[in-house]
Amino acid sequence: MKIGIIGGSGLEKSDILKNIEELDVNTPYGQPSSKIKKGFYKDTEIYILSRHGFEHEITPTKVNNRANIHALKGLGCEYILATTAVGSLREEIAPKDFVILNQFIDLTRHRRITFFEDFKGGQKHTSLADPFSEKLRNFLIESCEDLNLKHHKKGTVITIEGPRFSTRAESHMFRQWGADVINMSTSPEATLAKEAEIEYAAVAMSTDYDCWKIGEEDVTHEMVMRVMEENSENVKKLIINTIEKIAENQASRKEIDFIKNSIRTIPNFPKQGIMFRDITTLFKNPEALQKTINIFYNRYKNKKIDIVTGIESRGFIIGGILAEKLGCGFVPIRKKGKLPAETLSQSYDLEYGTDTIEIHRDAISPGKNILLIDDLIATGGTAQASAQLIEQLGGRIQEIAFIIDLPDLKGKQKLTRWPVYTIISFEGE
Repeated sequence: MKIGIIGGSGLEKSDILKNIEELDVNTPYGQPSSKIKKGFYKDTEIYILSRHGFEHEITPTKVNNRANIHALKGLGCEYILATTAVGSLREEIAPKDFVILNQFIDLTRHRRITFFEDFKGGQKHTSLADPFSEKLRNFLIESCEDLNLKHHKKGTVITIEGPRFSTRAESHMFRQWGADVINMSTSPEATLAKEAEIEYAAVAMSTDYDCWKIGEEDVTHEMVMRVMEENSENVKKLIINTIEKIAENQASRKEIDFIKNSIRTIPNFPKQGIMFRDITTLFKNPEALQKTINIFYNRYKNKKIDIVTGIESRGFIIGGILAEKLGCGFVPIRKKGKLPAETLSQSYDLEYGTDTIEIHRDAISPGKNILLIDDLIATGGTAQASAQLIEQLGGRIQEIAFIIDLPDLKGKQKLTRWPVYTIISFEGE
């Protein structure tokens, strides 16, 4: 596996990478901003490119973004992690905070912004509705949480041409547009990575409040560099932790395929047109069951889960085993009338009619961290009702987890209030 890093991560100056060498790379678009440093972190190949040159001699307008992305693509990079200094346009995003970008506004004027400068061979219009890789964004967010780094899980960056900073009027206007941070680098870098079909995410490091905030010193280059230097160790830790998560995910793909292949599909059950995913074949296969539990365990072992709650009935199997492995308690959520002590109930809609689930009133103490788990998410009604029961008891849902997702049934749309994780997906009903 190969990962590209663009920006100042500090890895190129550390002893974390092994067998470092410098590569001279030529592309159809000219030379990249710098020589590319290749090294190894454990078994992962890392390629580091300095966006503005090793001496920061290249202005934002003159960065050869097309050559940079083409070079990393040519070297076989499947992922790119970018770092960028930003000015904050929001009170809550303080200097030294990290922002995991999810949107950008392009206000550049003089840059080569696409690989597709003609339509020979057909039109090419790249969708940028979601310009950053959601998978990489989640890895960055999880890494910030692991390292206890102050961060913001999403943010819109506006990229200006530079090299000058904003006027005060511009800074206020950008805030009104909905931008959260401002820089000179993300566009067209993110666009080109999308065109090159490389998974790309950017972590922004707030260094200042630009010039909109009364009582704060207006941004200067010296201020930016000082805060970047003070935050450099955190950047390095964040990138390394994220590389480890990418590598773990890559290794687990084979396990996920194994799990998926262990699930039996029965056509036209319980009625015509339904492809029934029979998870009993996974449960009877000791290797598949162990791989499934290990994936969940590795995801939650550092999450401080107090209680695993399982939804009747197959959620009991996975939830009970996982709770024992995590060293925490297990609480069942059952159909109405199955629990002996005083219960709290919640009804939810079915295709025809309603159903009700219950939980013991004394099952969860207020403030406890809860993992809710079941085998499959279809329409999402049962999971939504279960989550509502947990919150009525004062539990704090850390995540709702499933083995199988049936995305065509849009069950996740009912669970947007909570983080949701699924191991595998099957198309169709």
